[in-house]
Amino acid sequence: MTDVYAHRGASAARPENTLAAFIAAVELGADGVELDVRRTADGGLAVHHDAHLADGRLLCEVAAADLPGHVPSLVEALAACGDLVVNVEIKNWPRDPDHDPTLAVADAVAGLVTHLGTRVIVSSFNLADVDRVRSLDPSIPTGTLATFGPDADVAGRFVDRARRRGHTAVHPHHGAVTPHLVDLAHAAGLRVNTWTVDDPDRIRALAALGVDAIVTNVPDIALTALGR
Repeated sequence: MTDVYAHRGASAARPENTLAAFIAAVELGADGVELDVRRTADGGLAVHHDAHLADGRLLCEVAAADLPGHVPSLVEALAACGDLVVNVEIKNWPRDPDHDPTLAVADAVAGLVTHLGTRVIVSSFNLADVDRVRSLDPSIPTGTLATFGPDADVAGRFVDRARRRGHTAVHPHHGAVTPHLVDLAHAAGLRVNTWTVDDPDRIRALAALGVDAIVTNVPDIALTALGR
């Protein structure tokens, strides 16, 4: 069965990356939630996609207590997701204005997940972050994110890199997903969790290819498309 993960919560129905969006994902029957995490000035973990807040402030220069009320902490977000799987994407790309080469977010995420024992998979476009989580607690599932086209050679390198580094999943953009990529990943013992797909026909096609999870803004539509 292909799982349905709500992208930044049920973000077509509620504001993205908010407690309301996560609660809506639970209510709509999603199997999981995908969310983004960044660091605050005082080492907190804030759930927010962009490096800057809507008012222009750089999130990493704002203390957790001074964040807008709609920006939850990772602890609050995990609680709102209940028993769902939560895909925590660490935002720490080297070209981001809040990039932290010390990988403090990865350290904090790993520590929190280890302490809480929640159903979390940690992913990132920055391989160093998921490598750090993997080294700190190998029991935490980790996935490598990438965007590329339907290229067999690139897919092979992408899957092989994740396998060699001990990760448990690959998270390609749905445009990269081909039968070849899915077969390679599954042969390597890796899950394929793809993003971000809202079209019912494409959702059904990806499920037919055998992807393990689809990240979508419309979990209710995705579940209907999959006959659930």
